[in-house]
Amino acid sequence: MDPKDAQSRRDFIALTGGLFAGSMFVHPVAEALSLFEKEKKNQKMRLALVGTGIRGTTMFGRDVVRAYGDLVEFVGLCDINEGRLRYGREFIGVDCPVFTDGDQMIKETKPDVLIVTTMDSTHHEYIIKGLENGIHVISEKPMTTDEFKCQAILDAERKSGKKLIVTFNYRYSPHRQRMYEILRAGDIGELTSVDFHWYLDVYHGADYFRRWHRRKEFGGSLLVHKSTHHFDLLNWWIDSDPEEVFAYGELEFYGKNGLFRGENCRSCPHKDNCDFFWDITRNEHLKKLYVDNAQYDGYDRDGCVFREDVDIYDKMAVQIKYKNKVQVSYSLTTYSPYEGYRIAFNGTKGRLEAWIKERQPWEEKAEDVLYLTTNFGERKEIVIPHGGGGHGGGDTRLKDKLFKDPEMADPWRQSAGSRDGAMSILVGIAARNSIESKKSVKIADLTDIKLKESGRGV
Repeated sequence: MDPKDAQSRRDFIALTGGLFAGSMFVHPVAEALSLFEKEKKNQKMRLALVGTGIRGTTMFGRDVVRAYGDLVEFVGLCDINEGRLRYGREFIGVDCPVFTDGDQMIKETKPDVLIVTTMDSTHHEYIIKGLENGIHVISEKPMTTDEFKCQAILDAERKSGKKLIVTFNYRYSPHRQRMYEILRAGDIGELTSVDFHWYLDVYHGADYFRRWHRRKEFGGSLLVHKSTHHFDLLNWWIDSDPEEVFAYGELEFYGKNGLFRGENCRSCPHKDNCDFFWDITRNEHLKKLYVDNAQYDGYDRDGCVFREDVDIYDKMAVQIKYKNKVQVSYSLTTYSPYEGYRIAFNGTKGRLEAWIKERQPWEEKAEDVLYLTTNFGERKEIVIPHGGGGHGGGDTRLKDKLFKDPEMADPWRQSAGSRDGAMSILVGIAARNSIESKKSVKIADLTDIKLKESGRGV
């Protein structure tokens, strides 16, 4: 079914198996890889990876080989850029076949697990291919970029009997886990509202406007690509499904707002006068991965942040109402002088808050601090050391669960499946749709997932 030809969202739902809503979401996510363990006892997990960009070659490529090489083996790599593919294989440090066609790779290598790290707008293609071929799939976030692709993924998983895991590494960082524990313990009473404001700095934030993420058609806007992390955290912390969304968004700093522009930083005549000039050739890996292979697909990894084709928002404000009546005020700013976030959970007995400094030019800390204040009581400071590894320690803990011990206990429900992946992107999709329509959007109108008031992890 072509979404463009759909008469309505409801018609699409009716045609895509609404009778089975929620039927495949009752199993623990770990089932996917624990089943593999039972079926392939004492054998290495056979991995195939599609998308040999920066995330594919590092976090899910070389890092996996180095840390779990005794447990897994790569049987195939795939990318549409043949030059990047060859370099990616060398960088990852494997000697497996390479393919420019995903169907061919799956057919010839017969992997146990397919890892999808392609451009966001193509995630659904490879997720569905993997599931239809009887393969468990691990997908980088976001799961996909619109409600139609999301529904197609859900349908494919239901029919396949296999499982999709979405890699929400933010859940695994120690300070976010501690927030989850405090909320579950009831220290602030019944949760009523959340204030959540995220700041991307002029280095990291600007980088999204250099890459393919600057176009809605490729990344779904930062409300999907980036905020999927944040919305997933909210869904996880609140333990309820989002019900209704209203949002504002504007492009007022990058893109057409620049006083001058070029195609990319390397060739720009304004590089001496531009605060956003970035020399990609100083990073050997990025140069070999992208610059040296641009002739195959024309992709500029160092595109100008002021290019006229930028069509995503650079400031966003979102209001979310949950099924359990919790209200959320969320914002994302992409041109801040520092990076991090402020969050406050308001409850009937108190407040849990934090100002997490992910990167600041004037201050570096090896710990995060939470503040728990009870009504008519005292303020308690909770100090949490940073975890080792990327994303505050989340990357290592996530990959240990995926590749080292899939059956390890999951007391904080940090593993995430297709339902979690769907609910996180649906908030961003609803927010984008709300900005464009200037109306509030009901989550239930987007897919056939039946919303839950509480107990999402049960």
